[in-house]
Amino acid sequence: MMSVEEKLAGSLTAETTELIPYLPYLLSDLWELGSSPDDMVSLISKNISMSTDIMLLDLACGKGAVSINIAKHFGCRVKGIDIMNDFITEAKEKAKEHGVHEICEFVTGDINQSVLIEKDYDIVIFGAAGDVLGDQESTLKKLSYTIKKGGYVLIDDAYAKEGSGGSYPTRDDWIEMIKRSGLLMIDDLVVEPNDLTGLLEEQMTYITMRVNELKKRHPDKAKLFDRYLLSQLEECRQLEIDLTGVTMLLKKVREKEFDLFHDVEGEQ
Repeated sequence: MMSVEEKLAGSLTAETTELIPYLPYLLSDLWELGSSPDDMVSLISKNISMSTDIMLLDLACGKGAVSINIAKHFGCRVKGIDIMNDFITEAKEKAKEHGVHEICEFVTGDINQSVLIEKDYDIVIFGAAGDVLGDQESTLKKLSYTIKKGGYVLIDDAYAKEGSGGSYPTRDDWIEMIKRSGLLMIDDLVVEPNDLTGLLEEQMTYITMRVNELKKRHPDKAKLFDRYLLSQLEECRQLEIDLTGVTMLLKKVREKEFDLFHDVEGEQ
């Protein structure tokens, strides 16, 4: 079983825990770590009736970009949790900068523990954090425990492209896992290839710059930083060739709603 540190490293495409102390610096130029706040806001605006009474939980919130943008847009209360204390410190600073610090709470913590104690939220977000909570189906089930019946899950992940030949789930695979988890796919927003390419190129420019700076400061760890850069490039290649980035909006269904959905689906 992987340790918390190993899961953390994996979620940020670091091959070894030895790199963890350097991750805040390597990612210092990036506020948005994976998930698009605009996509999250768009899906919420289109599908959910929002109010200031809504309670939202952002697991593996990173530097708070998604939480802060949602709080700013809808005025709802948000709690963000991340194991990287440096990220949480920056999230708090950004919340003040954007004028939402009174409705945004950011805390350092292990989200594997958070899913056991955080309950009754209206919305939970899990953005581009990989297998920190386990495989995809385990992750879906754990996320569903944190929300009310009728609540929503926003998850940023990817679909395997048809014919890619890999083990990653396709959209149909995801839908089946979602159903088994007591959830329904309400909507999804796929990343356009051109938008993805531009974003990845920008991110890699910043990361490459920071890698080169660290190699000068710590020449004895040059190979460690080079491996990190290669892992980032490989992830970019996989996203562009084998996978399609997507943000999914799921709903925790009531039994009657679940039965109705399957009756309608069976008639199609």
